[in-house]
Amino acid sequence: MKKRIAIFISGRGSNMESILRQVQGGILKDLCEVVLVFSNKPSAQGLEIARSFGVVTACIESKGKDREDFDREAVRFLEPMHIDYVVLAGFMRILSPVFVRAYKGRIINIHPADTKQFQGVGAYEWAFENKLERTKITVHFVDEGVDTGPVIAQKEVDLRGVKTLDEVEKRGLAVEHAFYSEALARLFSQSIQ
Repeated sequence: MKKRIAIFISGRGSNMESILRQVQGGILKDLCEVVLVFSNKPSAQGLEIARSFGVVTACIESKGKDREDFDREAVRFLEPMHIDYVVLAGFMRILSPVFVRAYKGRIINIHPADTKQFQGVGAYEWAFENKLERTKITVHFVDEGVDTGPVIAQKEVDLRGVKTLDEVEKRGLAVEHAFYSEALARLFSQSIQ
């Protein structure tokens, strides 16, 4: 049976869009369905992109709300949808234990660094400032820490010859967009068998 996933975004949703393309006619087609694209920001550009794919969208604004109150509201909202996995694709909020415990072992994130070397926001800047020749993209399960959950898969990004932060981000995102769907496909095909 196909996995029912909700994709969480806060902005433009470029990783979400790549996943939607793979669900529509690529490597995720027979493995999952996107039940919902959810945002904590009504202005998130990705909501419009998701609607153009015919995907149901929803937003609960997080601004000015206590983290745990917001997460309780999100859990209550998702409950009737029977979501198998929550896929974070540029969701710029740290989930509280309230949410993490509700979906324990079923929240997936992509992080633009080796999570053993760098956690949190600013991973591409960190790679650029440290003049790294290579960095890694990490797909991992979310636990109660920040980018500390078990690693699902990693892929290297070659940064040799980059001159600007913009180039680092472009190379990284090109890898992210293909790799996230590949990692999800491996995970979902294992759990379906």
